[in-house]
Amino acid sequence: MSKLRLSRSDRVVLAVMVGVPTLVQAVLVWIPTLLSIGLSFTRWNGLAVSDIEPAGLSNYRFAVEDYPPFWPAVAHNVIWLAFLALIATPLGVALAVVLDQNIRGSRIYQSIFFTPVMLSLVLVGIIWQLVYARDDGLLNNVLGTAGTPGAVDWFGDPDVNLWAALVATAWRHAGYIMVLYLAGLKGLDPTLREAAAIDGANGRQTLFRVVFPAMKQINVLVVVITFIEALRAFDIAYVINRGTNGLELLSILVIQNLVGEGQVIGVGSALAVLLLVVSLVPIVIYLVRTFRRAS
Repeated sequence: MSKLRLSRSDRVVLAVMVGVPTLVQAVLVWIPTLLSIGLSFTRWNGLAVSDIEPAGLSNYRFAVEDYPPFWPAVAHNVIWLAFLALIATPLGVALAVVLDQNIRGSRIYQSIFFTPVMLSLVLVGIIWQLVYARDDGLLNNVLGTAGTPGAVDWFGDPDVNLWAALVATAWRHAGYIMVLYLAGLKGLDPTLREAAAIDGANGRQTLFRVVFPAMKQINVLVVVITFIEALRAFDIAYVINRGTNGLELLSILVIQNLVGEGQVIGVGSALAVLLLVVSLVPIVIYLVRTFRRAS
């Protein structure tokens, strides 16, 4: 078998196609990540490089032991994960299963549910601000409390603003999961369902005993995406009230310490590294399962 020979122009094109994305990835992702890891072990005011002082693990100890918003932010991220995993993700899977039945107008429904996915999370936050506004918001108008003392301040009340933000997030997340799962269902071998029907399985039995087990890789991917979405939650909470007053999240604490007045570069970097380490757990699990299957 003869080797494939590439012309000089082919090599140039190949080098550009591989080199440019790699360079962009290195400049925008890997180099800042390595710098953040290094800065997490230092004490620096963000001005002159000569002011950088080694700090060992003190930034990590401060973040975990002495930084008041840290554990509330961890709790909020856990609640965010639980809400997405137990409500938003199953809702997206249910939508995919229903729309896979070739019901009338299914493409229209798919477009409707997918529309929030095409919007940025910042825009989603702005839309839901219009829904949740205390004095003239859609929800309080529907409840008949807009402009009255009994109107609920959905984004200002720390007892309810987290749940209001979660509903806004679920609106987008469910559509994203629906698209992923629907693509998996459309690519499923139809003979599996036919065999189940011949064996006398009803629709529910076919779904849980044949379809779901056959979509193991999609199931793992959905779990990983749900986990990452919960950890990187930022935009909606930041648009609402900059992640304060009951909406503290780890990603927002990172930004608060790295940008603006009173910045603490070392602490912000330490928080970013902690968030990175936790985020890598589902990614590594997914990659290990994928490579094992490929081998």
